Amino acid sequence: MEVSNKKHWDSIYETKTPEQVSWTQQTPEISLDFIHSLSLDLNASIIDIGGGDSNLVDHLLDEGYKNITILDISAKSLEKAQKRLGSRSNNVKWIVSDMNDYEPTSQFDLWHDRAAFHFQTSDEQIKKYVKTVGKHVSGFLILGTFSEDGPLKCSGLDIKQYSVEQLVSCFEENFVKIQCKNHDHITPFETIQNFTFCCLKRIR
Repeated sequence: MEVSNKKHWDSIYETKTPEQVSWTQQTPEISLDFIHSLSLDLNASIIDIGGGDSNLVDHLLDEGYKNITILDISAKSLEKAQKRLGSRSNNVKWIVSDMNDYEPTSQFDLWHDRAAFHFQTSDEQIKKYVKTVGKHVSGFLILGTFSEDGPLKCSGLDIKQYSVEQLVSCFEENFVKIQCKNHDHITPFETIQNFTFCCLKRIR
């Protein structure tokens, strides 16, 4: 599965522009609003899971954050982001890995994931993800998934939909809800995808 998923995503990033994929956001407003509400130190350790060539890293760098990691299964997506950022890409740590295989070597003050967690569709994958987060996130968790009113697939792959309650309950052993909201994402081709977004705080 890992190899086929990697080929799948590499092919997409090789053949499509940001205007041709549904997840593109010029300004990731919900994520940024949640991050701003946390008043993190600029030296806080931040990781963006499935960050690909998302514009979130551009905004974080603009705001002065100094300890940013971007993880994605697709090397092609990270190459696009690095090219866009130019010399500023040297200020970011880039990791090519399937989330299922990722074993962090440090703690993170903020774990951000917009639309990667919902690709974990089996109980085994979900439990491993939750365990990794529980072990390596010391501060906050921001997650965005398709809601129960959202699509059933993304880029031809099955996803798992979440309500606010379901998303919070996945991580309730170690995290408590700060705020959650549903959000209509307007794709570049003007379709609507409804997301569940939650910001959680470490409690134990």
